[in-house]
Amino acid sequence: MNTDLSGEMKTSMRIPYALRRVPRAEFSSLLPWSDAPQPGDIGLARVERIGRNAALELSNGRRCSLHEGDPLAVVFGNRYATLQFEGYARANGERCDLLSMAGLCGVVESKHAEAGEPTKLHLLGFMGDAEGSRLRLRRFALPPASETAGSIVRVIVVCGTSMDSGKTHTAMSLIVGLRRQGYRVAAVKLTGTASGRDAWKMLDAGACVAVDFVDGGLPSTYLCELDELLNLHNLFLGYAASQKAACMVVEIADGLLQNETAALLQSSRFTRTVDAWIFAAGDPLAAAGGVRVLRSWRIKPLAISGVVSMSPLGIKEAQ
Repeated sequence: MNTDLSGEMKTSMRIPYALRRVPRAEFSSLLPWSDAPQPGDIGLARVERIGRNAALELSNGRRCSLHEGDPLAVVFGNRYATLQFEGYARANGERCDLLSMAGLCGVVESKHAEAGEPTKLHLLGFMGDAEGSRLRLRRFALPPASETAGSIVRVIVVCGTSMDSGKTHTAMSLIVGLRRQGYRVAAVKLTGTASGRDAWKMLDAGACVAVDFVDGGLPSTYLCELDELLNLHNLFLGYAASQKAACMVVEIADGLLQNETAALLQSSRFTRTVDAWIFAAGDPLAAAGGVRVLRSWRIKPLAISGVVSMSPLGIKEAQ
């Protein structure tokens, strides 16, 4: 049986970054917890036990401290993070884990040895609209841009060896440099797990707009089909053109060997849209090995950046 959300619940529940495109007024009803969740399903939960994520990144970017009993709107999704969690869009009865600070939830399958236990959630039900239909993130995606014939947006892709190899910092640096040369730059986080930090950093660097897969209706891109990612890329190309951007800096999450990353970089439908490649590496050996992998895929990076570039000796080794 569906129940209307109380006014108190509507105002007290925390809305995370992953649900920033969903107007608060859309959260109207609570649907029974009846079947297995799917990626993009939106639920209502209470914090049962605080773990690794002791704060929630809100839709406005502020990090809000969590307390046991706090009500949260959450979205189910899959997570792939070699330094944190591997998790999937499912639940154990009425319990699940908070997979990311931005409001992604599911069940942790494995974790890095230095990562703490996830914050535990008690699920109250699926979120519904005023008509009692289940809310899904895809409903709130950006619409395709209107006709942009004649618009040419140059695409620069930043990829890397692994998580935390310096991809976002590299993308920021590119945006700063292009902006200083007078170009209007759109920033895109094409793959990964919902997190506002990267988008805020790219806006701080001077991007005219910054979008990620959440704007395409996805809470994360782990286990997405290649066609879905290609459609997402085309959506953002059209959006960048509609914003009159001359360049689009695209960050690809994780490392070259991650499944979705590898599929994208080996797809001619993706690579033929790219004008330049920048490769972020964590160390000299990763730089050398990564460049070999890229060349085997017929990709010639314009430059190597990332953590390896912080060390003069590391640069010499890589050269």
